Amino acid sequence: MSTLTRAGTRRSEEELRALALEGAALDDTDAVAVAKWAAETFPGTLAVACSMAEGVLPHLISQHAPGVDVLFLETGYHFSDTLGTRARVADELDVTVVDVLPELTVAEQDAKYGPRLHDRDPALCCAMRKMEPLARTLGGYEAWATGVRRDEAPTRTHTPLVTFDEKHGLVKVNPLVTWSLDDVTDYAIEHGVPVNLLLSDGYPSIGCEPCTRRVAPGEDPRAGRWSGLSKTECGIHT
Repeated sequence: MSTLTRAGTRRSEEELRALALEGAALDDTDAVAVAKWAAETFPGTLAVACSMAEGVLPHLISQHAPGVDVLFLETGYHFSDTLGTRARVADELDVTVVDVLPELTVAEQDAKYGPRLHDRDPALCCAMRKMEPLARTLGGYEAWATGVRRDEAPTRTHTPLVTFDEKHGLVKVNPLVTWSLDDVTDYAIEHGVPVNLLLSDGYPSIGCEPCTRRVAPGEDPRAGRWSGLSKTECGIHT
C-alpha cells in the first residue's frame, strides 16, 4: 500500500478538504469522469472499498489507476460465493486486493465474547470486524472510493458524490452514486467484470452470511441485512 503523494508526503487536512470541494462540483452522473478525477488527484494514495458483490468499481477505477489497492473487509463470515468473487477480482482485474483483517479471528472473538456475537450484539461485531480494521487501514491513504448508491436504501438517498470523510479524515468518493442496480449489472456484462452469483439468487445486498438473507420481491434491497433488527448499516457509511 502506498501512503505517499508524488511530492512524498500526505497532504494536510485543509488541502484534502479543498480537494473534496473540488470533487463535489463534478457531474455526479459521469462515473468515468469522477473515477478519472480521483485517480489523477490522488496518485498512489487512493483506495477502493469493495464488498465483492461485483468488481465494477475496482474495474472502473483501475482503468485510470492500474494496480489500485482494493480493500476487502475479511470478516471471517463471508459467503463462499463472496470469497470466490474476491479471488476472481484479484486474478482478472488490474488491481491489488488487500485483505483488511480484524484483530481477533472468529475463534478468538468467540472465546472472548461468546459464540454468535453477531446475533446478540451485531453493532459490536461490526465495529470489531469491519469498522475498526477499516479505520486503521484508511490511515495510509488520502482518499477512498466506495460503491454506495442512492437507490440502495432510504438512509443513502442523500449520499454526496465527493465529500470529506470526517470519521476517517480523508476524501470519500462515490462514483456510482446515481447508478441503479441495472446500471451496475449492465457495466459488468459489457466489460466482463466478475459478479457474485448471489446477486441473481435473491441477494441484492450482500454482507456476512449469518446476517444476510434473501430479499422478497418488492422489499427494500437492503431488507435482507440484519433482518428483524433495527440495524440497517454496519456503520462504515454513516
